[in-house]
Amino acid sequence: MYSIDSLTVAPGERAQGLIPVGTSSYGVELGIPLIVVNGAQDGPVLCVDAGVHGDEYDGQEAVRRVLAEIDPATLRGTVVGIPCLNTPAFEAAARTSGLDHLNLNRIFPGDAEGSYSQRLAATFVEKVVPAVDAVVDLHTGGAYGEIAPLVILQGGYEELATDLALAAGHELVWKGGKWGGTVRHPALAAGKPAITIEVGGGTYREANVETHMNSIRNVLRQFRMIDGEVQLRDTYTTVSGTFARSAAGGFFVGHAEPGETCKEGDLIATISDHYGNTLEEVRAPQEGIVLWVRRIRTVRPGDEVVIFGEVQGEIRP
Repeated sequence: MYSIDSLTVAPGERAQGLIPVGTSSYGVELGIPLIVVNGAQDGPVLCVDAGVHGDEYDGQEAVRRVLAEIDPATLRGTVVGIPCLNTPAFEAAARTSGLDHLNLNRIFPGDAEGSYSQRLAATFVEKVVPAVDAVVDLHTGGAYGEIAPLVILQGGYEELATDLALAAGHELVWKGGKWGGTVRHPALAAGKPAITIEVGGGTYREANVETHMNSIRNVLRQFRMIDGEVQLRDTYTTVSGTFARSAAGGFFVGHAEPGETCKEGDLIATISDHYGNTLEEVRAPQEGIVLWVRRIRTVRPGDEVVIFGEVQGEIRP
């Protein structure tokens, strides 16, 4: 038997349920929706979550589809799928919660006595993290940006999480920097491997759903939870990320695509006023790779517009 909060699933069975977090003003219970597939054979417990940001849709659909295709009769271990961790943000069709407007992916481990998003993070840490052995966190660039396919491997946890990161299957490995508060942080702090996988954004695309599904399948093979040989690349490129923010508000036009290589000084984007006058040029600070580009054209001073990736080295498995 496998149990997570009040949901118990027998070997060889699947079930769904909700870990409660709070109640809406009209009496509807809010919480973390779960899909659990408990294999007929023993093995590790893998958690795959999506929808930390409500406007990132591809990962949400990928979780549902890959959980639906898993056969519990042949699965070794348990897969805990969280198709939409942040349901208030999804209902608002926004990056942040419509209840308290917090960015869930910056506030972990949360606060059990705080606002809804703080309680949601705290519930995940209290109820989910102890019940799983590894976490794969699915993201896209959201409605307002698009990101190159990559995996985020938190710096300082390479020994714990590198194997999991390489199994995601993307050439680019972003060594996560000093920022904290993400889903992967409490799992890593508990000694459990955790990564974030980023693919696409700007809009929903079936190709990105399939890309996320392929990553999950390969992770399952890495953990020997399903049959098949894990697919690894010959080499992986490690990068660090530099966030470029606008100085001027206006109309944003990108001149480079996510994943495109650039040289120092290359023009990546322009910001113009309503008369067509260029207010600002965004240029590459160094040679590297464009990781993320804004897709929403409205820009305000201080908005993120581009993420540059400086190549750090390579990993050979």
